[in-house]
Amino acid sequence: MRTERLLTRLDRVFARLDREPERPAHIDVPVMNRHRVVLFSATLVFYGAIVWAVVITSWLVRLDWQVMFFRPYQQWPEIHAFLDYYVVLGQRGPTAVMVTAWLGWRSWRQHTLRPLLTLGASLLLLNITVGAAKIGMGRLGPHYATTIGSNEMGLGGDIFPSGHTANAVVTWGILAYLASTPRARRWLSAVSAVVSLGVGLTTVYLGTHWLSDVVLGWAAGLLILLALPWFEPLIARAEVWIFALRDSWRARRARTAPVPADTPAPTPVGAPVMVTQPISAEGDMPAHETAGARAPRTPVTLAPGPHTTRSERTPVTPVGSRRPPQPDRVPRTPTNPSARPATGP
Repeated sequence: MRTERLLTRLDRVFARLDREPERPAHIDVPVMNRHRVVLFSATLVFYGAIVWAVVITSWLVRLDWQVMFFRPYQQWPEIHAFLDYYVVLGQRGPTAVMVTAWLGWRSWRQHTLRPLLTLGASLLLLNITVGAAKIGMGRLGPHYATTIGSNEMGLGGDIFPSGHTANAVVTWGILAYLASTPRARRWLSAVSAVVSLGVGLTTVYLGTHWLSDVVLGWAAGLLILLALPWFEPLIARAEVWIFALRDSWRARRARTAPVPADTPAPTPVGAPVMVTQPISAEGDMPAHETAGARAPRTPVTLAPGPHTTRSERTPVTPVGSRRPPQPDRVPRTPTNPSARPATGP
């Protein structure tokens, strides 16, 4: 009767993890095709239109003030505590740590640095582009507005575009960008869109951003995701350079590793075993010592007092000798008849 072991849930999880021991070959690196170029161009035009609408104090600025006077945090105070925690999904520090941990695990499993390098490139682009736009336009937020109906531009603020919204789009959208299957890419795209949309509206609810700040933040984050294929060759070269640097460091470390000086050489099979024994009082060497190269003798200090002669010693089988012990062996008589036997105390 044949019986099969039933797999538990934990066994199935580990079996799933062991499917990709190295970099999968079926993952396609996105390229800047015509469809992506069209989307990038349209998003860039939309970005410029939002900036222009705020600069000329159009209807979009009037809508910002209407939403600010509505004060959503006073209309629905029961969700205020929840949204205070939900908006953390758009903060750069916590989200970067969470996504870096996940992509670091993927890099270790797939033996590639592309996920981490792509995340680093996207965050670098985010800091440069969004930071430069914030400082350049200098718009004040709703809590610090000075003139009703004005666009509050050029007054030293740093909230246009919304950094929380752009960071949510890039940080969670990078998971969809790096997805290994089309199905996972669709699901992760939907999840990242919902999270970034919720983070942007949460900042409007809390009164920390104008509505136009959030719209421009969505466009800024989408521009970075759409432009990432242009940086894929640079990411690939950086990965090759890092691995080459690692290999050279390992080789240099192996050459400079100290070699133990007192490591004994292995004795070949069948070779005679050299055994060092104490030298007798007369300076004779044991008869069973192997004829050949002899090991250097170590100085022996004889204990003071009378010694026993060789004839009175108990025969001892040397260590390593192949001759079996002979208990009935007759001890040899001393060759020097004038030798005086040692007396006990």
